[in-house]
Amino acid sequence: MDHRLALIDLLVAHSARRGDFVLASGRRSSLYVDCRLTTMRPEGLTTIGALGLATIADAGWTADAIGGLTLGADPVSYAIAFASAATARPLRAFTVRKEAKSHGTGKLIEGPFSAGDRVVVIEDVITTGGSALKAAAALRAAGATLVGVLAVVDRQEGGREAIEAEGLAVRALVTASDLIPRMPLPATE
Repeated sequence: MDHRLALIDLLVAHSARRGDFVLASGRRSSLYVDCRLTTMRPEGLTTIGALGLATIADAGWTADAIGGLTLGADPVSYAIAFASAATARPLRAFTVRKEAKSHGTGKLIEGPFSAGDRVVVIEDVITTGGSALKAAAALRAAGATLVGVLAVVDRQEGGREAIEAEGLAVRALVTASDLIPRMPLPATE
């Protein structure tokens, strides 16, 4: 099975839309990708887990744990961690909160993360790179060694370059240019 083509098909069917959208970054775009509509489906989890794990291996990244800013990174991290369970080097998954809890232990990073871990930052969609860089800053402050950033979709709007400018390698499972040719044109009135 070609997991990359399967992922493109899933994203086109469930997550990618053409129209006029305002993105989280405040930018306007004719392409909207809500990865959660794919990453939270059983077939999306299975496909992303296998493809994400293979992409980490192909990049030559050795990591202890994976995770990123909640909520977009969460199902992706869990899928890859699950896929890694039967390997010689299982990966633990964690979540980076948008802000530290104001109660309990006041954690910013939840799950089995430890200072000194080698981590891959996970992102669902890269537009400006802001979410991945926010997660990376929190992880560095907590003592992580950052190995790279893995995204499900790179919108190809400068985010990859912003992350790379901070010294982090970036890999994307698919790009906007993989999705757009397969997407139906918007209906005209």
